[in-house]
Amino acid sequence: MLVKKWSLMTGIALVAALAAALMPLSASAQPEPPEAMIRENINAFMEELEGQEAYYEDNIDELKQHVDESLEEVADFRYIGASVMGSYFRNASPEQRSRFADVFRQTLIDTYTRGLVTFDYDEIRVLDDQRPQREDDRASVAMEVVGTNGDVYPVNYSLRLSDGEWRVVNVIVNGINLGLTFRNQFDQAMRDNNRDYDAVIEGWSPDVGVDELEEGGNE
Repeated sequence: MLVKKWSLMTGIALVAALAAALMPLSASAQPEPPEAMIRENINAFMEELEGQEAYYEDNIDELKQHVDESLEEVADFRYIGASVMGSYFRNASPEQRSRFADVFRQTLIDTYTRGLVTFDYDEIRVLDDQRPQREDDRASVAMEVVGTNGDVYPVNYSLRLSDGEWRVVNVIVNGINLGLTFRNQFDQAMRDNNRDYDAVIEGWSPDVGVDELEEGGNE
C-alpha cells in the first residue's frame, strides 16, 4: 500500500502545519512555544476533519480554499520559495521570485489537500521531549504519526519567528528533508532547461518518490 503511505505522510505534514495556524499570534504578544501551540490545537483541527473525508473528496476545491487560507497564517512561502531556488534566487527578477513562490505554494496545496482526505492513521503526537531552541528566532517541533499498520513516521518542523509569529519554513518527513529535496529538484530543472527561469517555473512539479519516503533518510 505504497500510495496509502505517501498519502499519510503528505496529509499529516499539512495537518500539523494547519494546527499551528489555528492560534495566530499577536505581533506585540510573547509568542507561545511552538510545540505547545501545535499540541493544544491539533486535536481541534482533527475533530473538524473527522468524518468529513467523503464530503471533502467530493468537494476538493472547498478543502483547497480552507487549506490555502490556513497556510497563509503559518507557512512563510516567500522564505521557502527563496530557499528552494537556492543560489538561483539572486539572479531571478522580482517578478520571477514572486511567481515561483506562488506556483510552489499552489503545487503543495494541491498535493497535500488530496493527501489530507485519504491518509489513514491511529495517532498523531507531539513529542514531550523537544530539542531546546538554540536561537530565539528559530525552533523545531518533533512529532510522530502512527499508521494503522503500526508504523511510526517522524515529522519534524523547522520554524522561524517573523514579526512576532512562528512560521513553518521546512519539513522533514521520515528523515527526508523536503526543503533540500525540492532545492535539488529546482537545481536539476534549471540545468535541464538551460537556466531558463520562466520554463522552470511554468513546469514546476515537485516530487518525492514514495519508495524514498518509505525507506526514510538521515536528515
